[in-house]
Amino acid sequence: MSETKTSAPDSTPAAGDEDLGAAGSQLSTAPAEDAPNLPSLGVIGWARWFWRQLTSMRVALLLLLLLSLGAIPGSLIPQTGIDETKVAEFRKAHESLAPIYDKLGLFNVYSSVWFSAIYILLFVSLIGCIVPRTWQFVGQLRGRPPGAPKRLTRLPAYTTWRTDAEPEQVREAALALLKKRRFRAHLTGDAVAAEKGYLREVGNLAFHIALIVMLTAFAWGQLFKSEGNKLVVEGDGFSNTLTQYDDFKSGSLFTQDDLDPFSFNLKNFTGTYEASGPNKGTPRIYKADISYSVGADGKDKKTTIKVNEPLEIGDSKVYLVSHGYAPVITIRDGKGNIVYRDAVPLLPLDGNVTSTGAIKVMDGYRNAKGEREQLGFQAFFLPTYVKGNELASQFPALLNPVINLEAYHGDLGVDAGIPQSVYQLNKKNLKGFKDAKGAQVRENLKPGESMKLPNGAGTVTFEKEIKEWAGFQVARQPGSGWALAGSLAAIFGLAASLFIQRRRVWVRAATGSDGVTVVEMAGLGRSESAKVPEELGDLAGILYEQAPGAPDAEDDPAESEASPDPQVVPAEGAEK
Repeated sequence: MSETKTSAPDSTPAAGDEDLGAAGSQLSTAPAEDAPNLPSLGVIGWARWFWRQLTSMRVALLLLLLLSLGAIPGSLIPQTGIDETKVAEFRKAHESLAPIYDKLGLFNVYSSVWFSAIYILLFVSLIGCIVPRTWQFVGQLRGRPPGAPKRLTRLPAYTTWRTDAEPEQVREAALALLKKRRFRAHLTGDAVAAEKGYLREVGNLAFHIALIVMLTAFAWGQLFKSEGNKLVVEGDGFSNTLTQYDDFKSGSLFTQDDLDPFSFNLKNFTGTYEASGPNKGTPRIYKADISYSVGADGKDKKTTIKVNEPLEIGDSKVYLVSHGYAPVITIRDGKGNIVYRDAVPLLPLDGNVTSTGAIKVMDGYRNAKGEREQLGFQAFFLPTYVKGNELASQFPALLNPVINLEAYHGDLGVDAGIPQSVYQLNKKNLKGFKDAKGAQVRENLKPGESMKLPNGAGTVTFEKEIKEWAGFQVARQPGSGWALAGSLAAIFGLAASLFIQRRRVWVRAATGSDGVTVVEMAGLGRSESAKVPEELGDLAGILYEQAPGAPDAEDDPAESEASPDPQVVPAEGAEK
């Protein structure tokens, strides 16, 4: 009768049984852990010890953890490279804490010395860890699976039976079967050695290489990135030069030559909103119709930019990020001469586009006495005005537009050369226009209405034409494509290293002392998994059909024909 069994591994290796280590070696490309050994005294010894520690996987994981922890303050604390206004507000609100943050570099985390040190050390650690593992893995791919151990019974999954087939026939059948199952198999001595699951190490290496790609892409993007914002009124245009931006931020290695040459004109902006229901006032459509050209001699092209649907030109992406209104205002002096006529962009204060801003007449105006003066108007605009509520618009669309103007005259402070916001008035050297009762002149105007300034100072007209403006962000992130590719490769590499099992199978067929062929099959996996014994049992069942069990001398032949296929069960306490 054929014999099927599962053996438990010996607790200690038998004398002379030294080849099991070779059979079980190189199932991973992880470097072997040497016994603790202090380096020799001297610079070279300490340098060698430091390099081994830096390129170990433990240190790489520790540095990755430190990098993640270091990014937390960069997300929670305002950063100077992102929003200097919030940083200034934080300094004002936390006068005792701000100097400590300055010393620790917490207001510019990603360009700080300590964050850069962690970043560079992690980069060097990953490269120093991956390069030797890659060469080792290439050597494994070029080599063959190791030969079978002398005692297959020591392996976790094991089965055996006797057959009348010749050993050569059994080995050839086993070789064909294993190759059919996509094992790398070859004959070595009286056994067939096979191995499968190399993609596990490919995934492991791909994951770590993808981390390097992501780190490189992130660093490249931070060094050469640029990001600028521009408010464009309908009918106006923009050219991609530094002087055209309202605000602009860039990486430390960015130069003006890195800007993609293009320009565009805003033809029309369209915004629609929910008219009723719980989402009343919520935008339904935000789109900007533009014409653009690339390069100095590029032909004009028409396109539409929508939210989350940017225009891509070279490495730059043009996003639609904001919207507001620009009422057309006409200002005349006391003689009726037009001294100002333009669309005035106003900044939204809430979701219903309640807006505020300033109108500044810096040149060309003379008062009733013929003296040169400057005019300033504080503007407050409501797209949908409801009587009794003059503080906020009731809907973002232009259903009942009203503008409130507060008039001043004097010196705007622009001639001093000190930069100031175009949306705010510097009232330090301004005087308010007073009415007959001595009150500040302030009026609500509807489209087409005018406000007379006292003492023949002129008039201000709110024209019927109300233009809209769109805020665009031009972003250039040169390493974003590589970062995306690296993240996808890291996901697939991690999945491969987790779900693919690397294992080895040996099939030995030799003539026993009684002249009958003895077949032994054993399997070994890198990690504990039920897949090795299950797969070995499946292979043993197929091979058993091609080399059926031979009857023992004392058994009836009929009983041998009814004997079951060999079953493989993991040995108790053995590695699966």
